Amino acid sequence: MTPLTFGDLDAALRALRLLAVEYPHLPAPCVTISTVYPDRLELALHDDLAAFEEWREVLGIAPGAVGYGEQRDGRTRVLTASVDYAGARVRLVGYGTVATVGEAA
Repeated sequence: MTPLTFGDLDAALRALRLLAVEYPHLPAPCVTISTVYPDRLELALHDDLAAFEEWREVLGIAPGAVGYGEQRDGRTRVLTASVDYAGARVRLVGYGTVATVGEAA
């Protein structure tokens, strides 16, 4: 297998660059670009599902296209969605704490 070059990450890097120019006012996500999935840009938002919703809306992802899961024995909500943007697959992930009885959400 031929090793990837930095240029092989072009689609994900281009998508990141365009998002930064187009939406500089949005909350900053944790950004991941990997040689494992060179055409994918992952944007993760921790402890802020409202920020996930802002990103979901600007990326044009329908609410019904969002996946839901839980981690940490049901203590963490995980929302996921993907969309094609500027030649890359953008994966949006949101993490939020599940309120327990007696706690505010």
